[in-house]
Amino acid sequence: MLVSDYDRIGEALRYLDRNRRRTVPLGELAAAVGFSAFHFQRLFSRWTGISPTRLSRYLQLDDARALLRDARSVLDTTYAVGLSSPGRLHDLFVSIDAVTPGEFKTGGRGLTIDVGEHDSPFGRCLIGVTGRGICWLSFAGECGGLDGREQLHDSWPAATVRHKSSATAPLAAVLFRDRRPRARPPLKLLVGGTNFQLKVWEALIRIPPGSLVTYADVARAIGRPTAARAVGNAVGANRISYLIPCHRVIRSMGIVGEYRWGRNRKRTMIAWEAARSAASDAQ
Repeated sequence: MLVSDYDRIGEALRYLDRNRRRTVPLGELAAAVGFSAFHFQRLFSRWTGISPTRLSRYLQLDDARALLRDARSVLDTTYAVGLSSPGRLHDLFVSIDAVTPGEFKTGGRGLTIDVGEHDSPFGRCLIGVTGRGICWLSFAGECGGLDGREQLHDSWPAATVRHKSSATAPLAAVLFRDRRPRARPPLKLLVGGTNFQLKVWEALIRIPPGSLVTYADVARAIGRPTAARAVGNAVGANRISYLIPCHRVIRSMGIVGEYRWGRNRKRTMIAWEAARSAASDAQ
């Protein structure tokens, strides 16, 4: 199961982080999470398509800085023409629809949200969907002390919330796959926020998968170069994890920093995307 894969991978990444000043042999890493070297190698290959050694490279500070440099070289084109990188569209093509000012002010009054829990490459996730698009995506286990359902209710306090996994299962089946945007219609996201927050979230979905930017980069991209701190607050207020990829924003020195759904999950997402992007480019 994907959730089991994520749990084991998470253990492995924590072990690598504790021993990041040395090269950890495959056998030692496998033993740390209760696997033989052979089965652990297969787990990594199934989860990322690459070896544990190559994956661990994406966790290093120097590699985070390299990803920042690479991303900056394409950002001007990305934001100018709406492409995730030169010649390639976003691998998860999404469009944002904002709630009306009245809906935002009243906390979603009149909206009906169907929610369901599903497996993902990053553990159990909670998806919330309305007739106008996905309005919630969170991950279990590292939610800052609150269950995802409670946070959803806090974010949309006046909405009607129904537990209906049958409505969210079709989305869960495609959200984390490698798909070209022309293979299906864009995913629609329904968001509620201030005009500034909407600009930040729209900027985030244009960051190339496998790339990283800083809060200052996003501030410049939206024409507010001195608003890096406010950008950070908007990133933290994101209600649709992964699809609005706030995990691709890090601090200026290549430090990953905190994440609403867990710092280790953020590091895992970055490594997973960087590895898969590199493998795709190689092909």
